[in-house]
Amino acid sequence: MHLRFSQDIEALLKQLADKPLTLADILEETLERGFSLVIGLLVLPFLLPTLPGLPGPLGFACFLLAVQMAAGRRKPWLPRAIAHLQFPNWLASNLLKNLKQLMGFLEKIAKPRLSRLAESSHAWQLNGICIAWLAILLILPIPFTNFMPTIAILVLVVATLEADGWLMCFGYGLTIAVSGVFGVLLWQAGGLIQNFLR
Repeated sequence: MHLRFSQDIEALLKQLADKPLTLADILEETLERGFSLVIGLLVLPFLLPTLPGLPGPLGFACFLLAVQMAAGRRKPWLPRAIAHLQFPNWLASNLLKNLKQLMGFLEKIAKPRLSRLAESSHAWQLNGICIAWLAILLILPIPFTNFMPTIAILVLVVATLEADGWLMCFGYGLTIAVSGVFGVLLWQAGGLIQNFLR
């Protein structure tokens, strides 16, 4: 029986009482599930008032993990500089608590369904492709849009952890919808730039 996402987070919160937390600690503690747990942790600040300079590195780390999923890797890897970066206890604690609270609703509706889809290697790789693409959209400097790809990523994270094929399909739909919204925004921005240059 696997732990639920919120139970993984609770275990990590207990660790914070003993020592500062690093991404390497989370990956070691959660093994394969660390992919989804760390991705969820990395994108959470995009829903909150973030510290200056954080979105770029967090988005890049999320993209790097997602690309590994897309390549079929089951053991996550991060560059040493990122993996061993120590989060201040107050920041890590706040992020983990907020992530646990945010995941509460999704966990209530998530359960193992369409197991052949949810547990297939192809779904694992497709989830990685979707999350990598959404991470790119996160990094784009378009004001007031971060929450859209973040929600889609979190849905895919929980669907992967809970082996919920129905929720995965919903996440794929969200990915398409978010891509469409960004496409419209970028098209409008391109039109404004052309008009400005005339």
